[in-house]
Amino acid sequence: MAYSPIDPQALAGRVGSWLQSGGPDADVVVSFRIRLARNLADRPFQARLDPDAASEICDELRLVLLDAHIDGETWWVSMAEGGPVLRQLLLERNLISRDLCGEEGKQLPGRAVAFGESETVSVMVNEEDHVRLQAMAAGFDPDLAWERAQVLDRYLEGRLSFAHSRELGYLTGCPTNVGTGLRASVMLHLPALGMVRKELEKVFNAAQRTGLAVRGMHGEGSRAAGDLYQISNQVTLGRTETQLVDDLRALVPEIVAFERQVRQLLLAEHETSLSDRVHRSLGLLQSARAMPTDGALAHLSNLRLGVHLGLIDSPDSQTLSELGVQVQKGHVHALSGSCEDASLLDVSERDKLRAGLLRSRLGSA
Repeated sequence: MAYSPIDPQALAGRVGSWLQSGGPDADVVVSFRIRLARNLADRPFQARLDPDAASEICDELRLVLLDAHIDGETWWVSMAEGGPVLRQLLLERNLISRDLCGEEGKQLPGRAVAFGESETVSVMVNEEDHVRLQAMAAGFDPDLAWERAQVLDRYLEGRLSFAHSRELGYLTGCPTNVGTGLRASVMLHLPALGMVRKELEKVFNAAQRTGLAVRGMHGEGSRAAGDLYQISNQVTLGRTETQLVDDLRALVPEIVAFERQVRQLLLAEHETSLSDRVHRSLGLLQSARAMPTDGALAHLSNLRLGVHLGLIDSPDSQTLSELGVQVQKGHVHALSGSCEDASLLDVSERDKLRAGLLRSRLGSA
């Protein structure tokens, strides 16, 4: 069964189960993601698709994905039918990319996303490739993310013919994805390293030396906010799935240990100023009448650090993870009940609504 249209306010009122549960090393690692790029055989790649051909592929994939019963039942959203608020929500929840979201008012024929209620597995249709399958797991759990991706990938392989070369592997819209078509990425919360910039640059340099890319919280083309960074492989050709995931298995524990070490050093040498920083953020979030997105994410990052260092007892990590999603502009708009508007609320109105949301959720902390 397809849930379309989706009620944006109801969707914004909860977050995916992968973000609600802690997972391994959850004090530093927010999530692990596996993404697979696939294209249908004997069809033009997305860059050469006309609107009619794109719609035809979308219809074919819709039937297959509805039958897949992702998480029990598939939720389906067409980008052409989904309004700007709903598309922004899906972007902020990492269910679609900035590319698939598109510009406000732009028609996007033949583009869609399918996902399950837990939001651990989703499929973008006609983004850079015909199929962009992604699977999420909380914390540093590459095995669970890979297992979730494989289950749906095998299902699709049994019902669709994908473009594949014996010499090159899976053929994709971007040459960097040719081969396995796999992109493994991890989302890290690095507030302590962010306070010591030269140490954070060491992490970036180490990632680049091992062929990994460092991006912002929404991947390519986005910037870091709330001390959240995404690290992923850059090239898939000539590497196996295991090798690509193992690159992160080797590097991420080192980053986790480094972040924890710097946290403890800051606590030992600057406990008073660090505690003051955390409590100032809590006070501002409990009392502010207007709050921009970046400011909210920065203060929530301080609270998350304070919880893990024992400087404050509440709010708990789950509440902070939920708010990290819900303070973003699409969620603020949807939670306000203004989902019927043709465009997003203006910045000043969102800032007031965001502050109200934070006061209501954190007032008793």
